Amino acid sequence: MELVVVSNRVSRGKANEPMTGGLAAALLPVVENSGAIWVGSSGRVREGAQKEPFAEIEALGAGALATLDLPSAHYGGYYEGFANSALWPAFHSRPDLIRASEQDYLSYREVNAFMARALVRFQRPNNVFWIQDYHFLSLGAELRKLGFGQPLGFFLHTPWPDRGVMSGVPHHRHLVEAMLAYDLIGFQTKEDCDNFLGYLSFHLGLDIEHGVVRSRHGATHVGVFPIGIDPDKFAQHAARSVSHPDVSRLRRSLNGEKLAIGVDRLDYSKGLVNRINAFDRMWQEYPALARSVSLLQIANLSRGGIEAYGNLQNELARLVSEVNGRHGEVDWTPIRYLNKGFSQTVLAGLYRTAQVGVVTPLHDGMNLVAKEYVAAQSAADPGVLVLSKFAGAANELDTALLVNPHDIDGMARTIAMAFAMPLTERRMRWEAMMARLRAGTIQQWFEGFVDALEKTRASQASEDVPPLSASNLHTLRWGKSGARAS
Repeated sequence: MELVVVSNRVSRGKANEPMTGGLAAALLPVVENSGAIWVGSSGRVREGAQKEPFAEIEALGAGALATLDLPSAHYGGYYEGFANSALWPAFHSRPDLIRASEQDYLSYREVNAFMARALVRFQRPNNVFWIQDYHFLSLGAELRKLGFGQPLGFFLHTPWPDRGVMSGVPHHRHLVEAMLAYDLIGFQTKEDCDNFLGYLSFHLGLDIEHGVVRSRHGATHVGVFPIGIDPDKFAQHAARSVSHPDVSRLRRSLNGEKLAIGVDRLDYSKGLVNRINAFDRMWQEYPALARSVSLLQIANLSRGGIEAYGNLQNELARLVSEVNGRHGEVDWTPIRYLNKGFSQTVLAGLYRTAQVGVVTPLHDGMNLVAKEYVAAQSAADPGVLVLSKFAGAANELDTALLVNPHDIDGMARTIAMAFAMPLTERRMRWEAMMARLRAGTIQQWFEGFVDALEKTRASQASEDVPPLSASNLHTLRWGKSGARAS
C-alpha cells in the first residue's frame, strides 16, 4: 500500500523557516516518516492549459512532495472566494460573513476537478488517497468520475457547523452529496461528527447506523479522529531553543516580569479582539499586575485580499495601540504585538519562556497551539494553559483553565488566576495534560485514520460494513427525521 496525501498547502520543513500553517506543520513529520506522497499547491498559478501540471516532485524524508501550479483563471474564486469567504466562515459558525458568487463556486469545483486530473498519475491499484480539509470537499467525487476505485479518505481540520449554519452555504446539498464519494470521513470532535450526521439525516433524508451512511456512492463511514502532536519532540525543541537569539533576547527583556503568550493566524475565528479586551480588563481590575505581567501576541497575517481580514487587521492594530497607550509606561509596554512567523524551534522556546499560554478561539477544530504550549513546558516549573472551551483541544486538555471567550470579565479573572497559580497545582494540571498528549500523538492519529480507511474499503469489497472502533465512533443511529435514536 502506498499512501497519497492531498492538501491545498504543503511544507518542505526547511530548518529555521516559519511554518506555513497548522495543517502543514501537522502533516510534515508523518509524511517524512511514513514514505507517503504529499500532493498540493506550489503556491503559484499558471495561465492556460497545462500539459504537465506538476511543477516539482522532490524527496521529503522517506516520502515525496509533489506540487502543482493551479489554474490562474480559477484560483482567486476557489481560494479567496468560495473556500475562504463561504466555507471558512460557515464552518466557524459565522454565517454573517459568508460571501460567494456563483462564479466562485464554479471555480471551486473546477479546481477540485483539476486536482483530480493531476492525481491520475498516482493511480495505482494498491494506492490509498487521503484528502485534507475544506478546500477539497468535492475532490472525492471528481476522482470517482475518473474511475478511481482506490480507497478515498477525507479529514476535516476545521469544525463542522450545525445544519442551520451549513444551509447558508451556496450549493451546500451538492457539496455534501459529493463528500459521500469518500469511503471514510473524519472529524476532530464528536460534536462536529454529530452535526454532519444531523445534516445528512435532515437535508438528504439518509439513514445512518453505527456511523455508516449509504448513498448512491456506496457506504461511507464517519468517525472522530482528534489530531495530535509529537509532544516529546516538541519538548526537545523547547530545550534546544534556550540559546536561540530570539528566545534569549525575550528572556532578558522581561526583567523579571511574567509573560503570557498567544500565537495565532490573524483570523476572526481566533478571538483576538476579545483576548486583547480581556487583558485590558485584567489590568484595570488588577492594577497590581501592571508592570509585572505582559502579553506577547504573535498574529501572522493571512488572506489579506478578503475584506473581513483586512478589517480585522486594522481593528486589532488600533485596539493594541489603545491598550498600550492606556496602561503603558515609558519603560514598560503591556502588549508586544508581532505580525511575523517563527520556526517551530523558536516557538517552542517562546512558549517555555511564558508562564501563561492563552488560546481563546471563538471556534476551532482542534488548535494545536494549545498542545504545543503544554508540550514545551518545563516539568520542574510548567506554565498554565488558558483555553477556550470552544476549541476542539478542550475535549482532551480538560485540566487547562477553560474559559468562555465571549466573557471578557471571566477571561480577565482566569488569566489573573493563572499567573497566581501555585507550583503544586501547575504541575498537577500539566502532568495530566501531558498524559493526554502522549496518549494521542500525531503518529497515532495518522496510523489510526489510515488503518480505518483500509478496513472500510476491505469491508465494502466483501459487502460487510462493520462499524469503526469505539475509540473513533460514538454508536448512534439517525433517522430521516433528523433525530438520534438509541
